[in-house]
Amino acid sequence: MFPPPPPRFSAYLLALNLMKRIAQIALLIVGSLIFYSPVCHGQDLTGIWRGYFISEDGDQYKLEFQVKQNQTLAVTGVSYSYLDVRFYGKATMTGNYSRGAKRMRIKEIKTVEVKSTTGGGTCIMNYDLAYSKSGNEEFLEGTYLGKQEIKSGENPFKWGDCGKGVVYLRRVTTSNFYVEPFLRKKNLTPPPAKRPSAVPKNDKLSTQKNPPVKKPSTTTPRKNDPVVKKATPQDKPITPPVPGDTLASVSPDASKNRPVVTNTPAVLKERQNELMKTLTVRNPEVTVKIYDNGTVDDDTISIYLDKRLILSNKRLTASPLVVKLKMDELNSTHELVMVAENLGRIPPNTSLMIVESGDQRFEVRITSTEQKNALVRFRYQPD
Repeated sequence: MFPPPPPRFSAYLLALNLMKRIAQIALLIVGSLIFYSPVCHGQDLTGIWRGYFISEDGDQYKLEFQVKQNQTLAVTGVSYSYLDVRFYGKATMTGNYSRGAKRMRIKEIKTVEVKSTTGGGTCIMNYDLAYSKSGNEEFLEGTYLGKQEIKSGENPFKWGDCGKGVVYLRRVTTSNFYVEPFLRKKNLTPPPAKRPSAVPKNDKLSTQKNPPVKKPSTTTPRKNDPVVKKATPQDKPITPPVPGDTLASVSPDASKNRPVVTNTPAVLKERQNELMKTLTVRNPEVTVKIYDNGTVDDDTISIYLDKRLILSNKRLTASPLVVKLKMDELNSTHELVMVAENLGRIPPNTSLMIVESGDQRFEVRITSTEQKNALVRFRYQPD
């Protein structure tokens, strides 16, 4: 048995134990804040993610997420998916992020914009994505399940009924679309001028009948329509266009069947004429169809054939501008030049050209700016 310690010594031990206890509590609080902080470095998903998804049929669609992650790890945002002139969509999303598993599970609630020329219903998607980081690059990769959308009432469909596939996304700093207000407030990227929701250009065609996530672009009234340029006498078509807004029929000097010497219009001299493609056709009858390669955003073009104006200030839409050409053996080469009269709401001015000649069919993606025209050369080589 030991005698009790002196009173002063007991008070000293009590104070020492109290300080140790306070230090332990402080360490526990700091450790908890670090461990449970939802915004760990590299795992705050707020921002823009861009990539693509591939359906089980092998069709590839472009995909973009704009998401915001809050302090409780809940994730909200919008998705944009698109294919070509036939399909574009936007949907709202909600979900959550698991910090421990590094997984984001997010599903589309409803479509808010849909543009589709294929008809049919719309599908919403449920994503299961894993977060990873390599150097400075951040990725979301995983799978999706589609379900047919029902606008009102109970949805009887199950996830997977409307297709499934894989998803690949990478964090980026800029958007191909309208930057949502919740991202602009965070100054993640400066808001682009006059860039409403629209389909990015130069997308590949696909034959998917019921593409997942259809969501439509809205066509807003045009402002500041370009001034129609008056054609000089030498700029007039060789033969008058067929009546109508979207069709021109041209036979290069059909009356004399010999080369026509014409002055080069100023717009073809002042701008660079960049060769997009050279097409060799076997049939003298050639039909050229030109579409807006994406959501209609007021792109306007003029078309010159062999330096002669055949269509002036025509607006590109989902319905084609049609130009019919008559080739001849004497003049076996002809040049079609697309001139951008404006750049639309999403520069540059881009379009999709479909060329049909007999059993031949070509696709050409056209890009033109205020400094550069797009040139497509036709060579006639009959069988």
